[in-house]
Amino acid sequence: MNKGIVKFFNDSKGYGFIKDEESQKEYFVHANGLVDEIRQDDEVTFDLEEGRKGINAVNVRQA
Repeated sequence: MNKGIVKFFNDSKGYGFIKDEESQKEYFVHANGLVDEIRQDDEVTFDLEEGRKGINAVNVRQA
């Protein structure tokens, strides 16, 4: 389980990006990968999964 901060999330389009706390890498997140609702600057925990266009954040929850 990774920890990070939501850098951007567009509710109407259903996607955004999460910045990993340790690696500082940014990962794509889609609304399908959310457990809880998220907003920009929220602290979250997440798993990583290989998607069609690279690694995605999934199982995203409020920290």
